[in-house]
Amino acid sequence: MTTPQDAARTLFEKLTGHAPAGVWSAPGRVNLIGEHTDYNDGFVLPFAIPHRTYAAVGMREDGRIRVASTFAEEAVEVALDELNTLFPTATGAEPAVQEWAAYPLGVAWALQLAGATGVGVDIAIASDVPVGAGLSSSAAIEGATASALNELWDAQLDRSALARIGRRSENEAVGAPTGIMDQMASMLGETDAALFLDCRTLDANLVPLSMSETGLAILVMDTRVKHAHSTGGYGERRASCERGAAIMRVPSLRDVSVDDLPRAKELMDDVTFRRVRHVVTENQRVLDTVTALRAQGPRAIGALIVASHVSMRDDFEISIPELDTAVETALTAGAIGARMTGGGFGGAAIALVEQGSVQQVSDAVTAAFAASGFTAPHIFTVTPAAGAHRDS
Repeated sequence: MTTPQDAARTLFEKLTGHAPAGVWSAPGRVNLIGEHTDYNDGFVLPFAIPHRTYAAVGMREDGRIRVASTFAEEAVEVALDELNTLFPTATGAEPAVQEWAAYPLGVAWALQLAGATGVGVDIAIASDVPVGAGLSSSAAIEGATASALNELWDAQLDRSALARIGRRSENEAVGAPTGIMDQMASMLGETDAALFLDCRTLDANLVPLSMSETGLAILVMDTRVKHAHSTGGYGERRASCERGAAIMRVPSLRDVSVDDLPRAKELMDDVTFRRVRHVVTENQRVLDTVTALRAQGPRAIGALIVASHVSMRDDFEISIPELDTAVETALTAGAIGARMTGGGFGGAAIALVEQGSVQQVSDAVTAAFAASGFTAPHIFTVTPAAGAHRDS
């Protein structure tokens, strides 16, 4: 069976006729709790997953950058000094190249803006991170590319700085107004731990999850309904949050507490208030989840996970029937907790289940999707994995 790492190397050799200088990879991520809090300077608790994106990279002497992928028919090639003309520095702009290519090219562009210089490169990408599933396939591309160019261009940036490079690529090159959670999880992830991240200060602390020790598993239920952060509802939700912060006269919703919500309700229209209420209560749920994990372990967080989904469904309105079906069916089948994960409008849900119940919950969700006439879901378990690194 060909691995993504092998596929990236093979594609590079087909593209160039020689072996790459190396192969670098970065993982996707699952967000345990803390949704749409990152761009509000709040708290999140993601972890890196075993599914990874690999970038086989080699240098060239003509000042050009060429990117190819196993999921695109043609490579995209531009001069390094032309990258500035491809990417207007405004969130929400349309990429000037195919969206998949905007991620690695955007990383090169953002590195240049940060002062990095280097010769041209060829980059061949392969991945087993499901695309459009809310598992941050985009941050995995950015992390693998940034790690490679950081080394080959001798930029000497640390992992947090490379995460910021990835976010700039996503915000300004791709035009997706996301926060920094995905990139930080992909860069800083560690095995058997979640990353408790303060998105204002970028302080990051590992929180042990102890899944195998406690006999639990995390089940990902990919609805196969694709989503795209660079369009539509995601940007509207962010604008609502910014409007709510302005009404409360604070820099961001991070500065609004649960105790402030009654006053917020008096000042805002119903939709804006519900958007604000989700972010404010979700921040508190992240803090409560970290406290529970450290004091009692993962069995204590089920109710918090469920409350997170209810808030996303009712207040932030980013769930869809497939996600609700996955969550409700998993809970009925015995899951300790379940919620949608990622930006919403499609993608995946997660369930915290007993290891002995994985098949039971999976079968129940598959049957519920069939009964509802939905596309069959892709269901698999994940364990917290290591962040970006060089593989060879």
